[in-house]
Amino acid sequence: MDEVYWAGLPDREESGSPNIIGAIAMAAAAKTLMEFGMDAVAAHEDELIAYTLKRLRSVHGTQIYGQADPAKSAEKVGVVPFNVGDLSHFLVAAVLGYEYGIGVRNGCFCAHPYVVHLLDLPEDQQIAWRQRALQGDKSALPGMVRASFGCYNNEDDVDQLVDALDRISRGDFKGQYQLHLGGGDLCPKGYKEPFDDFFLLQPYTADHEIAHGACGN
Repeated sequence: MDEVYWAGLPDREESGSPNIIGAIAMAAAAKTLMEFGMDAVAAHEDELIAYTLKRLRSVHGTQIYGQADPAKSAEKVGVVPFNVGDLSHFLVAAVLGYEYGIGVRNGCFCAHPYVVHLLDLPEDQQIAWRQRALQGDKSALPGMVRASFGCYNNEDDVDQLVDALDRISRGDFKGQYQLHLGGGDLCPKGYKEPFDDFFLLQPYTADHEIAHGACGN
C-alpha cells in the first residue's frame, strides 16, 4: 500500500493484460494467408475489382472515381469509390446498410481535400459546407460511397451490391429516412436498434450467485 516495484522494459509499458487473443488470431490469419499465397490473394482481388467495375456500369447514373477501366484493375487496390446520380452518399449508404445488410463507408474517408478535388467542387460550395459543418450541420458534407473488398468476398457479393444500387437509383427503397444534422447520417423513421434482442443482461441476485458461482471463488 505504500510502495511500488516497477517491472523492466517492455513489461512496465503494458497497460493491463496483453492482447493474447488478438495475437493468436493474427498468427492464424497470417498462416492461412501464407497457405493460400499472397499472389493468389492479389489475383483474386484483381479479378473482383475488374468484375465490379464492369457491373457498376449497368447502374444508371453511377460515377466511379479513380481508375474505372476494368482492363486496368491491377492499378487499383480493393476499394471502389462511387456515387449514384444525384443521390446523397448518406442516403445510398444508409439504404444499403438498413435494407440490404451491405456494409459500405461513405463520406470523405479522412481525406477531405483529396475527395473535394475528385468531386471537382467549386470554391463557393466548399466554403458553404465548411461553414455549415462548423455550425453543427454536416448534412451538406460532400463525399462518396466506398465498397471495400476482402479476400473472402466473391462475385455473388458484387452482384448483390449492384442489384441493390440499381433499385436505389430508381428510388425503390422501403424506409422513410430522416437526417441527423450533427453527423449527417440517415436512418429509417421509427427505427430502433435491436440491442435488447442481442444483449440481454439479467439482474444480479443471490440466487444467480448460487446457481452460477461467484467470481473470485
